[in-house]
Amino acid sequence: MKQAILHGPCDLRIEDLELDTDNLSPGQIWVQTEVTALSTGTDRGNYEGSEQVPGAPTYPRWIGYSNVGRVRAVGSAVERFQVGDRVFATKPHMSDYITSEMDTVVKVPDQISAEAAVFAKLYHLGFHALMQGKFEWGKNIAVIGLGVIGLGTVELACSLGGRVIAIGNDDFRLAKAREVGAHGVFNSNDPEVADKVKALTEGDDIELVVLAANPWSAYAMGMEILSKNGTMAILSLPGRGEPPLEFNPLALKWIYAKSPAIIAAHQNSPEATHLHSALDYILFLMEEKKICPERLITHRLPYDRMIEAYEMAVERNKSMMGAVFTWAVDH
Repeated sequence: MKQAILHGPCDLRIEDLELDTDNLSPGQIWVQTEVTALSTGTDRGNYEGSEQVPGAPTYPRWIGYSNVGRVRAVGSAVERFQVGDRVFATKPHMSDYITSEMDTVVKVPDQISAEAAVFAKLYHLGFHALMQGKFEWGKNIAVIGLGVIGLGTVELACSLGGRVIAIGNDDFRLAKAREVGAHGVFNSNDPEVADKVKALTEGDDIELVVLAANPWSAYAMGMEILSKNGTMAILSLPGRGEPPLEFNPLALKWIYAKSPAIIAAHQNSPEATHLHSALDYILFLMEEKKICPERLITHRLPYDRMIEAYEMAVERNKSMMGAVFTWAVDH
């Protein structure tokens, strides 16, 4: 089997590894990969050697966590899957793998393309942020940062009945936010963003801010527009790759005056059973055409050219949003 292994900052190699597919244990399944996806936040930071996320493995390490493939064999005790099923799993960039049927693996409905299904976990991160932020139908929500996760969060919140404002710094991505349903879009470089947000909502409060951008300036903007007693759900890694702060992120004008709830929505996932249910629900929304991840795909590459996409991510190339890698590998 082939797997993408990161040996150090910007040192990504496709390597041949051994995989014994002839001796599955009773509860194991063997899956051959069709498509994997790039997360331009976490994966990019790992690739370029940014500050390490606590708990992440050291080098050499796997990379990627969005994989759609087809079951090729099952152990004698497997009940949830059969040969031929398409599945989504939080597995790395690899041509095939063996795992337990009780791992984070969910069946993909026939009506959903592999390219759509591979974004299930990335959409789930936004879904988790909304749920952690006590999302309710009709709430005013702002999403700051319009990478794939931010745009997916915009689309999810709109499909679930939120009144969503999207804030980013690139015209292409702002246009994409409007395409997926945002009620208002604003460029974060506009010094009058806070006033324009207030005008758009006719004075109603922004009760939930989902922060999907790392710069401290994005955090400051979120705190500025957040209502009193509102919630900021942080999906990003604030300050990653930036110099030390020149302002107080817990300034009295925010913390004392607004009494916000600040939630680390990117922290440890729920228990596996809850994650299974959430991923099933995300796939259901795709099946019902409530969300359409294909609209976010800008780059399709064979697996052996994935470094090109990672380099574009390091360069902060805004023309790349969703990138998928195909795994047509001979076995």
